[in-house]
Amino acid sequence: MGSTLILKVRICLKPLQPFFHQGTSAFLTINTPVSLVVPPTVRFLCTRHTNYNPARSKETDRRNNKQTNRQAGGNHGTNRWAEEELWDGTVERRGKKEQSFHKSVFAAGTAKRTAEMLKRKAPMAHEDENEERVRGEPVRRESREAGKMQPPEHPLSPAEWRKLKESHGNMQRFDIRMMNALFSSGAQLDTAKSLLTFVAMETGTLSYELLLRYLTLCVRGGHEAEVFDVYDIMRGSFPSLDTGASSLFIKSFSQTVRWREAIDILQEVKKVFTPSTRNYGDIITAAMLNGDTTTAWALYDELIENGLSPHQETWDALFKRVTNSKEEEGQGAEVMSDTEHQERLLGILLYMRNNQIYSQQSLTSTIKTWFESLSGEKWTGSWTKATPKGVCRCCGTQLESIQLTAEEYQQLKDRVMTDIIQGRDVFKKTTPEELERFKAFVKRKPAFDVVIDGLNVANSNKDKCRQSETLLAVVSELERQGLSVLVLGRKHMLRPSRSWDKNDMKLIQQKAHCFFTENISEDDPFLLYASLNSGNHCRFVSKDLMRDHKACLSDGAARRLFFKWQRGHQLVVYGTVTAGRRVRFQIIPSYDTILQTSRDSWHIPYDDTEDRSTHEVPQRWLCLIKTP
Repeated sequence: MGSTLILKVRICLKPLQPFFHQGTSAFLTINTPVSLVVPPTVRFLCTRHTNYNPARSKETDRRNNKQTNRQAGGNHGTNRWAEEELWDGTVERRGKKEQSFHKSVFAAGTAKRTAEMLKRKAPMAHEDENEERVRGEPVRRESREAGKMQPPEHPLSPAEWRKLKESHGNMQRFDIRMMNALFSSGAQLDTAKSLLTFVAMETGTLSYELLLRYLTLCVRGGHEAEVFDVYDIMRGSFPSLDTGASSLFIKSFSQTVRWREAIDILQEVKKVFTPSTRNYGDIITAAMLNGDTTTAWALYDELIENGLSPHQETWDALFKRVTNSKEEEGQGAEVMSDTEHQERLLGILLYMRNNQIYSQQSLTSTIKTWFESLSGEKWTGSWTKATPKGVCRCCGTQLESIQLTAEEYQQLKDRVMTDIIQGRDVFKKTTPEELERFKAFVKRKPAFDVVIDGLNVANSNKDKCRQSETLLAVVSELERQGLSVLVLGRKHMLRPSRSWDKNDMKLIQQKAHCFFTENISEDDPFLLYASLNSGNHCRFVSKDLMRDHKACLSDGAARRLFFKWQRGHQLVVYGTVTAGRRVRFQIIPSYDTILQTSRDSWHIPYDDTEDRSTHEVPQRWLCLIKTP
C-alpha cells in the first residue's frame, strides 16, 4: 500500500519555481488527488535489496653542528655533546655505554601511555572526578534519553504512524526526527518508505530535508536504484542541490556503472563552491576501478590545485591500478601509459615527504605491493625499524639526520623571530621593555649549549616542596659536563619559600647564567630566542611541546622545520629526579622520521597504531630495496 501511494506521489510532482538556497527548507507539494491511477511502468523508491548492508567506513647531521655561531668560538659545545650524551639513547654503566629503553616524547603512543600511567597512579582522583561529573549531568542525560525516539522495527500503515505520532504529542518535525532515528538504528528501507507514505498522505508534501535524510539512509545501505530515483525527483523539483545532497549523490553514483554522471554533478558543484576532498576522492576511485587513469589523474591534479590534501583511500586507489579491457577502452576509458602512471605515483610519495604525511599501514601495504609488481624492476619490501642511531635494521642504510642544514636553520630562525618573537601575541604575556632587556642580556653572553625552562623543569617533580632541588639537580648534571647553561625563571623563584630554597637558588646562579622575568611573563618566547640565537648546537630542556607556538608560524613548511628542530633539540627529563642520582633525559633521535629515498631504496615511515598523537612520529618503516 505504501509503495503504491508513493508511486502516485511521484506522478503528480511539479517542478517548483527557483527558491531553494543551501540550508533553506523546501517542499514538494502534492496537488493531484491521491487516487490518481499510475501506469505500472512508473517506479519510485522500490526496494531491490531488502537486506540492510551498511557501507564500510575507516619529520645536517652532527657535522652541521660546526656551523659558525653568533660569537667567535661558539661551536665549543659540539665536542662536549660527543663526550657524554645522556639523551641519545645511551647510558653509562661501569665505564661502558648500554642501550637505553626510554623513548622520545615524540615517539608514537607516548602521550597515550603517559596518560594511562597517570590514570593508574591516581585512580581515586579519577573516580571522584567521574562521579562528580555524573552527578552534575543526570537531569540532562535523563532528558535526552526520555526524548529519544524509538523507531518501529517494521513498516507501519499510515494509521499506525498517525497513532505513533500522537503518542509523541504530535511533536513538530516528527517526520524528520523519526527519519533520523531510523537512520541511527539501521532500520530496514521499507520502514522508511512507509514513513514517506504517511507524510505524503498526512501533509500532501515531502520536504527537501526529509528526502535528504531518506537519501542518506539509501546511500548507507547501498540501495542504488532508490538513490537513482531520489536523484530524478530532486533534480526535477529543485533548481539546485545543497552540499550534503551533492556529496551523497557523488558518493553513490561513483560506486555504480553510472559513475561518470558523478563527474557531471561535480561540475555543477564547482559553480557554487569548491568540492570537498571526499567528492574528488570518490570519483578518482571510481575512475581507477574502471580503468580511466587519465580522468583520475586530471581530477587528482585539480584536487591539489585547490589546496586540498587527498585522503589516503584516494592514494590507495591510485596505487591499485586496474588494467582495463579493449571493450572498456572503446566505451570511453582513457588510459595513461605505464611510465607516466609510475612517475605520477612516485610524485605522490614525494608529496607525502614534502608535507610530512605518514601513510597508514593499509596504504603502505599497497605501496609495497605496487613496487614489487613493477615490470622490469626487482624491488623487495620489508617491515622494519631503525636503530637509535638511525640505521635501517633491514638494509643498513643510514637514515637522514634530524639536524637542520645551515640553510634550514636560518630559515627557521628568521620565521620564529618574525612570527613568534616579534608577533603581536607575544606582548600579551610580556612587555617590549622586558624583551629588549633580555635581548641585551643574551648579546652580552657567550652562546649557550643548553637553555632550561626553569619553572617547567622544577614542576616535573610532583613534590612541590622540592622544586628548587629538582632544578638544581638538572643544572648540576649539565654543568658537570662542562656545558654553558642558561636558566630562564621568574622573579618569584628568588623569594625564599618551602618550594624555593635560598641556598639552592644561589647554587643555580653560580652554576648557570640566569634570567628571571616578571611573574606574569611567558617563558617560551625567551627560550626560543635564546636557543635559536645560540646556534644549531644549542638544545633546550622543557616538557612543553610548544604546539601553540608552532601553530603561530604562518605556513606549513615553517611548521615542519620547527617540528624537526624541536625533535632534534628538546631535552625532556626522564623519570623522577632523585637526590644523589644522575639525571637522565628522554632519547633524542639522530635521524629524521620522514619518507626518504636514494636511487635504489625507499624508506617509508608508516602508522601501525591508532595511539599516535599529532605531535608524535611513527616508529615502524617500510624498507624497499631495488636489486640488480
